[in-house]
Amino acid sequence: MPMRSCASDNVKLAESSKLQLNNRKDLIESIAKGFVGFAAAATALASICFDSPAFAESLTVAFPASRAPELQQTMVEIFPLKSADAAYGKISGMLSTLGDPFTRIISPKEYQSFRIGSDGNLQGVGLFISVEPRTGHLVVLSCVEDSPAARAGIHEGDELIEINGERLDGIDSEAAALKLRGRAGTSVTVKVHSGKDVGRESGIREVNIPRGYIKLSPISRTIIPHRTPDGHLTKTGYVKLSAFSQTAAADMANTIHELESEGAHSYILDLRNNPGGLVKAGLDVAQIWLDGDETLVNAVDREGHTLPINMVDGHAITHDPLVVLVNEGSASASEILAGALHDNGRAILVGHKTFGKGKIQSVTELHDGSALFVTVAKYLSPALHDIDHVGITPDVQCTTDMLSSPKESLLKNKSSVSSLEADSCIMVAEHELDVQESRGTAS
Repeated sequence: MPMRSCASDNVKLAESSKLQLNNRKDLIESIAKGFVGFAAAATALASICFDSPAFAESLTVAFPASRAPELQQTMVEIFPLKSADAAYGKISGMLSTLGDPFTRIISPKEYQSFRIGSDGNLQGVGLFISVEPRTGHLVVLSCVEDSPAARAGIHEGDELIEINGERLDGIDSEAAALKLRGRAGTSVTVKVHSGKDVGRESGIREVNIPRGYIKLSPISRTIIPHRTPDGHLTKTGYVKLSAFSQTAAADMANTIHELESEGAHSYILDLRNNPGGLVKAGLDVAQIWLDGDETLVNAVDREGHTLPINMVDGHAITHDPLVVLVNEGSASASEILAGALHDNGRAILVGHKTFGKGKIQSVTELHDGSALFVTVAKYLSPALHDIDHVGITPDVQCTTDMLSSPKESLLKNKSSVSSLEADSCIMVAEHELDVQESRGTAS
């Protein structure tokens, strides 16, 4: 019985019920064929009730429902003890001895909440959350723009302490997501600890957030008029990618074609606060900017075998200078894309160090509808830089100290880009684009 898709970064190996990460051919062919699903992994797109693709931040290898007799026998032996909840608790206790917070079992209700519909309707408050691996706390990766959570003043880095008066100690992201989701028109009360006031009681506040319908458009874009140091007026194409949905690559390609037709001479790709999504989408987006057979990402199994995932005869839409913006909320597929573009010499990274999530998991659906998630490997950047628990450090920090003069006022479309005008990361990105173009001219 093949399992349905659920939310996370993943590559679906539909042909096999056994993990074969040490089989390079099977892994690479499965990715190349595009067998893509979603799986609830280390990050939940919490507080959004999905009837369409949800997003999380682990690369996941998904399986059809398990028929492994030893696993089913274990379930049979455990379930008669008390109840299903008792069985899940027992299994969770066994899995906790592995020392990996992301290896876990989730109940049928939790697993069902991440399965995918197709109508694109979302209901919730609009938070991306994750368990911070070093502390075990639930933290906000980002808020959906103009969502109820954003309007309520929830920010990336905030720690969730309570939901509707219930403490979240030891609760994983999936369970917290269930508590936050709900019908539009209802509300949920959360207690948060500001990420800027860690350790201070004054940083704790309680917020009532109404749930609503949320539209997730993965891409927004504009043209930023830019005057170069020699006084020449050019156009910079600004593209913000908020998540890696099923349409992200196609939308990105269409956007770049449009910006090219509008005369863009350089690009800023904004991945800030993008918590991830489909790894396949991240790899496809990378190929929009790259040529040839470059390595996009490396998978490393438990025996230390490195399995490179390469492009096949790639043809970039544009070769114009590119800067990629990242920050602490850029996770998983965002880190894969940023690493692919950076390590292959295609882009300069500007901003702050990324979140640092690079897990590869197997996902096994059991007969009762629950699911078992087991971390089996991790991924590295093309240059073999570790991402998990480390993140990617940008080439240039997001500061304007190195700029010798104030940024020129934007000359047109001011209403659409005014929020970007004061963004120091945009200013630094434009400076780096000037540097790239001057080097290109000199060569």
